[in-house]
Amino acid sequence: MILITGGAGYIGSHTNKALNNAGYETVVVDNLSKGYESFVKWGNFENCDFGSQDLRKVFEKYDIDGVIHFAAFSSVAESVEMPQMYFKNNYRNTLNLLKIMREFNVDKFILSSTAAVYGNPEKIPITEDQDLKPINPYGHSKFITEKALEREAEKGDFSYVSLRYFNAAGADFDCEIGELHDPETHLIPLVLDAAIGKRDSISIFGDDYDTPDGTCIRDYIHVNDLADAHIKAYEYLCEEKESNVFNLGNGEGYSVLEIIDECKKVTGNDFEVKIDERREGDPAILIADSTKIKDKLGWTPKYNLEQIIESAWKWHEKMNLIG
Repeated sequence: MILITGGAGYIGSHTNKALNNAGYETVVVDNLSKGYESFVKWGNFENCDFGSQDLRKVFEKYDIDGVIHFAAFSSVAESVEMPQMYFKNNYRNTLNLLKIMREFNVDKFILSSTAAVYGNPEKIPITEDQDLKPINPYGHSKFITEKALEREAEKGDFSYVSLRYFNAAGADFDCEIGELHDPETHLIPLVLDAAIGKRDSISIFGDDYDTPDGTCIRDYIHVNDLADAHIKAYEYLCEEKESNVFNLGNGEGYSVLEIIDECKKVTGNDFEVKIDERREGDPAILIADSTKIKDKLGWTPKYNLEQIIESAWKWHEKMNLIG
């Protein structure tokens, strides 16, 4: 059985669905501070904080073979305001999880990491061997967590895969689950809020970056493609028992203005766009080189930007009807 921390959240719930559809048994651990119990439609559910000692009871109750670790705070802006909260939850609480795994001889671990560990990258597209120089507390909390995993693997009888996400986006095509953050911080759902009339406008944080149109460029990857990568990473650990790090992105960059234009095209709705000041901790360009995971795991993203936004819009419309 696979234990999924944060499996009631956005990426965790999509991965939980994909694992169950692939025939795996799962148990989701989530304290519902950011996730939704209604998103745990597959497998077992335990309302538990992964940083607490109650987690030990979950390991006693289930025969855990491996852990996929999504539970984390993930807002760059919030991390700048409250760095200690990010280091406690994302790093220190993960050490608690690793300690309990050791007690129960669970030796496979997949970390939900981030492109934020690179900071301002040396070159674009970004390869895994570039220096890690995070420029915000969120990225730094993931960086030191990766270092903790390296140390754990050096002890033996433990292997891990760290998956460095770029910008997760889109929603389940069956509309059973989707992106539902409170407050929402991700660009595409915020833009779709404006398209559906929930917001009066959308703000662009800085239009003076060193990019063709002056707005930040990011690599967007469908959440279902991310889920598929987690399955392939788990199977890799089962077969190879070899620790590794992989980027997860489409390998294409889109500016904030390009995302807004595509959302207008997909939805058929127009809305006001405002220019605001830059946010602290935002690099100008983040685009993945995902060659390594394609070569090693045979993973290839299936969905393009239009499909990402179409699936997100379908979910958005459903949520608007529900109210």
